[in-house]
Amino acid sequence: MSDLTGILMERLTAAFEGGRDPVRAAGAAAYMRGQFPFLGLAAPARRSLARTALAGLPKPAEADLREVAVACWARDEREFQHFACDYLIAHGRIAGPGFLSTVAELITTKSWWDTVDPLATRVTGALVTRHPTLRSRMDEWSREEDMWLVRTAILHQLHYGKDTDTDRLFGYCTAQAGHPDFFVRKAIGWALRHYARTDPEAVRAYLAEQGGRLSPLSVREAAKHL
Repeated sequence: MSDLTGILMERLTAAFEGGRDPVRAAGAAAYMRGQFPFLGLAAPARRSLARTALAGLPKPAEADLREVAVACWARDEREFQHFACDYLIAHGRIAGPGFLSTVAELITTKSWWDTVDPLATRVTGALVTRHPTLRSRMDEWSREEDMWLVRTAILHQLHYGKDTDTDRLFGYCTAQAGHPDFFVRKAIGWALRHYARTDPEAVRAYLAEQGGRLSPLSVREAAKHL
């Protein structure tokens, strides 16, 4: 473990433990269906404590990004994984294409929407923008058995706007139209609804052509503001 990672994790642990709120922790754990323990830190408090822990530390190298993320994922309390997502979003521009393997590891470990979605829409999406060769990896993820990789592929262009590759967006949605899991069906609707802000006519045309293949949930979400 690098000095940066060691110091950061030591500071972060002390800061987060000092802010522990058992009542809020119980509520957060219940909201997440009991899958993860929490310290009970509200997001603004967590981010404030994180800023204090980060004060004076140098910017990370790519190796530090991986070490910090893996160290946070090894902790039981969910706030550490939330911090790691924020850290990767803040410093992800230093990551090369090979970092996608680390992101895949995080997506498929302790998986739930609260970490997968920022990793999909902000970390993976930014990596693919900077390194277009990774588009083929998104094609692969869109066909994976792991539903969280499928969700990531569908959502990674969420903030691309006019730069969205619509062949991939619509293609992924069509390919997974019959997926049995709620989180994939929801992702299809979310991705289409978001792109409708940029090109509502394209989404209307897609729904007219392919809507019968999509789940009612996906269609309802996609058409919410059309």
